Parts: sequence; structure tokens; C-alpha cells
Amino acid sequence: MIEDRHRYLVVDDDLAFAKALAGALRRRGDVAFIANDLRSALAEATAHHPSRAVVDLRLGGENGLEVVRALAERFPRLAVVVLTGYGSIPTAVEAMRLGAVNYLTKPASAEAIQAAFEPSGTPAPPPTTPPTLEELEWDHIQRVLAETGHNVSETARRLGMHRRTLQRKLARKRSGENPR
Repeated sequence: MIEDRHRYLVVDDDLAFAKALAGALRRRGDVAFIANDLRSALAEATAHHPSRAVVDLRLGGENGLEVVRALAERFPRLAVVVLTGYGSIPTAVEAMRLGAVNYLTKPASAEAIQAAFEPSGTPAPPPTTPPTLEELEWDHIQRVLAETGHNVSETARRLGMHRRTLQRKLARKRSGENPR
């Protein structure tokens, strides 16, 4: 029997992404387990003793940094890489402060994720230019949409805008137009 190279814990609320990443890691000879929130991440780590964890920054209603903190406290030998579609310098710094060994922005390949755990692996640099107002607005809309279970009326209410205005912004962004 071939000894496993590494044991990965993939923590992401996007089940399709988590399965795809776990499958890619397995095809490379590693073992991978999936969790979708803090509770299941701690349970999987306790049961399977992974050596590496890939943690998404946004986990539905939870913050991935809390997962990083909990894993670092309970499993000090576990190397953690934070993976996110919302890269920023403050979150990268906070992730590293909490014990992450690296921070990558999505999309990231399985190869890039594996390399991020190696001592010579250089982190993907956070964006050097600040995001535009439109990008910040879009990210905020997406966050509130996720919090409301993609309920457009409730999202519009929480954002203090008319529902039709929100629908237009969503439609423009999906079609590739400028979301102003």
C-alpha cells in the first residue's frame, strides 16, 4: 500500500467546489476530507488528523477566520491555507496572524494550493490597487444576498434600496454590463 503524501481537510460551503478540489488532491495521491462549517471542520479534523487544511474565507453565515483560529488552537501542527474570492490585505494579514501559512485568491488550482503549503511556495499577492467602488458594492451585495438565502426583496430592504434597483444591478452584472 502506498503511503499517503498528505491528508487535507477542505473547508468550503460550496459543496461542488469542495468536491472538485478534494477529487483533484486525491488524484495526486493525497487523502482529502470535506467540511462546510466550523463544527464539521473540527469534527473532521478530530476524526481524520489531517496535516493540511484549505479554508474558504466565507462560509455561508460564518467567517472562515474563525475556523482558522479554532483549527490553530486545537491542532497546532495543522498547516492552514486560506482560500478566498474576496482577497484583501487586511484579511490576508489577519489570516496569517491567526496561524495560516498562506493566503490564496480564487480561482486557485490544486497545484497552486499544494505549492502554497511548501516553504518555498510564495503567496499570491493581495491586490495592490484598491478595489473600485463598483467592486466593493458588488461584493457587499453578494454578501448580503448570501446572508438572506438569495432573497432579493430582503436583500434590497437590508441594503436600503428598491427591489427593482437591486434586480437591475444584478441583471447588468450578470450580462457583463457596468453595474452602475
